[in-house]
Amino acid sequence: MSVLRTPESLLARTTIILAVSAALIVGSAGFALFMFVISPISEQSAEDEAALLVLSAQTWVELPPEARPYFELEMAENHDLIISEASQDLPALENPSAYFDLLQERLALRLEVPVSLLEGDDLYWVDVPMGGSELQIGFSPERQDIQPLNSALVIVLIGATIVFFTSLLIVRRIARPLVQVADQAERFRGAGTVEPLPETGPRELASLARNFNTMAEEISVLLANRTTLMAGISHDLRTPLTRMRLALAILPDTVDQSLIERFERNLESMDELISDALRFARGTKEVAQEVELIPFVGEILESFDQEVCWECRTKPGQDRAQVAPSAFRRVLMNLIGNGLQHGGNVTVVQETDSITVLDDGPGIPEEAQSAIFQPFYRLDASRSTATGGSGLGLAIVQQLCQAHGWKIEVGNRSGHVSGARFTLRFG
Repeated sequence: MSVLRTPESLLARTTIILAVSAALIVGSAGFALFMFVISPISEQSAEDEAALLVLSAQTWVELPPEARPYFELEMAENHDLIISEASQDLPALENPSAYFDLLQERLALRLEVPVSLLEGDDLYWVDVPMGGSELQIGFSPERQDIQPLNSALVIVLIGATIVFFTSLLIVRRIARPLVQVADQAERFRGAGTVEPLPETGPRELASLARNFNTMAEEISVLLANRTTLMAGISHDLRTPLTRMRLALAILPDTVDQSLIERFERNLESMDELISDALRFARGTKEVAQEVELIPFVGEILESFDQEVCWECRTKPGQDRAQVAPSAFRRVLMNLIGNGLQHGGNVTVVQETDSITVLDDGPGIPEEAQSAIFQPFYRLDASRSTATGGSGLGLAIVQQLCQAHGWKIEVGNRSGHVSGARFTLRFG
C-alpha cells in the first residue's frame, strides 16, 4: 500500500495548501451560487417560458384566421416559437433536464391539465389546449437554464489557474532569498572574504540575511583568530624545543643513553605535531593558482621512499587546475602516507578533476568512516598506536578540503582486493 508523501518543494507544498483552500472556497461559492442565483434564475426562466407559450396560444386563438399567419411569422422570427394547428405524432421527451421538468410543471399549473414535452427532429414541442383548439408549439432545445456543472468547471479551472500563478509568484519571492542563503551557506568555508547577502525584501527574509551575514562574519573572524593562535603557539614552541634538544646534546656521557633516546623520541613527536599545526595554518590561508597536475603529482610521489603505483588518466595539457599548491600537496601526501602506513602498497589514480588513493590494508568499517577525520582518532582493531604518526593527518586533510572547497570521500575497495579508498575531488 503506497503512503502519501509530503512534497519536498516549497512551491508544491504552498500550491497544495492554496489549492485545498481554493477548492473549499469554490465549493462554498458554488453551493451559494446554485442556491441563491442559479436555482432562482432557472425557476423564473421556466415561469417566463411557460407564460410566453400560454400567452402565444391565447393570442393565436383570439386573432382572426387571416391574421394568424402574420402572428406565427412574428413569433418565429422574434421568439423562435413555431405555432402549428396541425398535430404531429411525436414521442415524449426522455430524461428531460431539471429546467424542462420545471417548464412542464409551470405549464401544467397554467393550463390546469397534465402536460408532456415532445421531441421532434430539431425542436421540442408541447400540446397546448386553448379555446377549443389543440395547438402544438415548438421551441428550441437551447432555451434552457444556466448549466451548474459547466459553471462549476469554469470556476474551478479559472480558480486553479489563479492559485497556481499566485502561489508561483509568492514562492518565488520567498524561495529566491532562501536559495541565496542556501548557496552562500554551501560555499561558505569559514575563511576568506565573505560575500554578504542583500538585506532586502520582506522583514523576515531581510532579518534572515542580516543574521546570516553576522554569523558568517563572526565565524570567519573566529576561525582566523584560531588559525593565527595555532600558528603563533606552534611557532613559539620551536624555541623551547630547540633548547631541550641542545640540553640533551650537551649531557655528560654518564647519563643513561636509553633515557636520552626516549627523550629524543618524545621531542620528535612534539616536533611532528608542531609541524602539522604550522602546515595546517599556512594551508588554510593559501590562495589558489593554476597548476599542471601531472608533473606536480609526479614530484609528490617521488618524495616517498616507498614505491607508489601511479595511474594517470589525464593527458598533458588537459591537467591544469586551480588549486592551492601547498595545501593540495599536504592533503595528497597525508593520504598517501596514511595508505603506506596502514596498507603497505598504495595506488594513486589521477583523473581530470579527482585523485583516488587506494591501499591494500584491512579497510575501514562503514560506521567509522566519518570518525576517522577526527583529531587523534584511531581504529584499535586495525590501526594501532604502534604504527606512529601524530593522529592529525586525516583531520588536517578534512580541514584543508573544507577551507578550499574540495571534497574528500572515503570508502573501501570493491572486488576481491581489500583496502581503503580515499577520493579527493577538487574540480
